[in-house]
Amino acid sequence: MYLRKIILFFVIFFTVTKLIAAENKTHQFNFFTGNFDFSDDKQAAMLVGFQHQNKNLNRDTFLGNISPITGGFVTENSTVYIYTGFEWNVDMGSGLTFTPSFAPGLYHEGDGKDLGHILEFKSEVQLSYALSEDTNIGLSYNHISNASIGDKNPGANSYMFNFLKNF
Repeated sequence: MYLRKIILFFVIFFTVTKLIAAENKTHQFNFFTGNFDFSDDKQAAMLVGFQHQNKNLNRDTFLGNISPITGGFVTENSTVYIYTGFEWNVDMGSGLTFTPSFAPGLYHEGDGKDLGHILEFKSEVQLSYALSEDTNIGLSYNHISNASIGDKNPGANSYMFNFLKNF
């Protein structure tokens, strides 16, 4: 039942976004699923999420192309993480893009892992491949921790499969 609601949300979200999107395709949505905290056998859980990037806000800097991101995910244990931060988009040629990112966010453990604080920081790396001008697929890995601002800081490691679409 829970998974059906999530799938229905993404179908409605995808359809509405497609209907109102501008022709210049300035928005990128990253739909992802994977395994939250895979390195902790007792806390590992399936996750689904999405991320938005507005390409009008991209900036070329001495560090490369930087863009703000906003997103979130939910796990099968009702853990929720919402975040906003930035990513670097590094074109590696042959349709490959390497994307490291950093995003602070708000964490609610639900019935999942207690990470020690509501404020958690997500560091992520992603490698994606362009299937077309508007569609990429990728793999990503992230680590979420509170940088020891909480009483404890166990952290969580996750991997995801990504579907990125420009609208």
